[in-house]
Amino acid sequence: MKHNSILLVLALMFVSSLSFCGDKDKESKVISFMKDNPDKIAITLIRNDSVIVDVNSSKVMPLASTVKILVAIEYAEQAASGKINPDEVIDKKDLNIYYVPKTDGGAHPRWLEKLEGKPITLREVAKGMIQYSSNANTEYLCHLLGLENINRQRERLGLKNHTEVHYIVSALFVSKELFPATKDKEIFDKLKEVPIDEYIATTVSIHDKLNNDSIYKDELGKLSLDVQRNWSDNLPASTTTDYVSIMQKLNSKSYFSKDVNGYLGELLEGMMENPANQSWLVHCGTKGGSTAFVLTKALYATDKKGNTTELAYFFNDLKIMENVQLQLNLNDFELSVLSKPQFVEELAKELNNK
Repeated sequence: MKHNSILLVLALMFVSSLSFCGDKDKESKVISFMKDNPDKIAITLIRNDSVIVDVNSSKVMPLASTVKILVAIEYAEQAASGKINPDEVIDKKDLNIYYVPKTDGGAHPRWLEKLEGKPITLREVAKGMIQYSSNANTEYLCHLLGLENINRQRERLGLKNHTEVHYIVSALFVSKELFPATKDKEIFDKLKEVPIDEYIATTVSIHDKLNNDSIYKDELGKLSLDVQRNWSDNLPASTTTDYVSIMQKLNSKSYFSKDVNGYLGELLEGMMENPANQSWLVHCGTKGGSTAFVLTKALYATDKKGNTTELAYFFNDLKIMENVQLQLNLNDFELSVLSKPQFVEELAKELNNK
């Protein structure tokens, strides 16, 4: 059946090739938006262990695909301990169980195309989750690693405000499962009344159906903006304080073991394959995400001058054109944060105490 989602439900957003070719106008547009829309943003920036920018850092906001960092950490720890074998070959059909066309911005097909018929190892599945933001791969890994183990990372990492991680692909079907005969205009209000515990329990039930019923997902149908909004609002959520704390642990290269850091580097630091980045960065890792209403990013870096940077920014309640414009400008914004001290000073001056 044709899937008629109005917008890309969850898409990849990450810096693939930082360079020194920034656009001052673009970076300034991001600052202007943040200043003019304080209720839509949260941002925490730490530079050389000092908090430079701190706006709405305790505000709990949807993470979109940035939550996949927690899945990556659990994967790396299980790989390092020998619980899973990163070189195990995975059958593509076991991943396709969780693939819903036109709901991930084409991430899953792009990842499969990149493999060009090579064996699909668990290592590549994890890379596809992070570097291509495949939701199908995420759902598969959540099943394999265990949601209870992934959620346990919240306490182990000292996260204070992180909501429960659940199956994000299965969540697409909650409205169909709970209100199968309800019109789109009525579903949004009904979904808002569903307690989060019931919502998450429903995603578990749906996940089991995806595993055991090959035709269950074929009738997803149209995802109205209202339904997409409810799905977006109920995604796992956290604060920029929480995610900057994770970035600090990753950036230090001392919090996790050498083996765990190695697996995490394979996933999060793909941009370091670019020689241009190698010329000025020791390491840099990042993961972002988006829905029609949300943009998020968590980033860490150490440059060859010894400067360390940890950044997390979240946007929510975005209008469609705001979302589009921000995505066009954020790469330059991030580059300037990493490479231009004067811009960091300007950012702090403009945003702090807002």
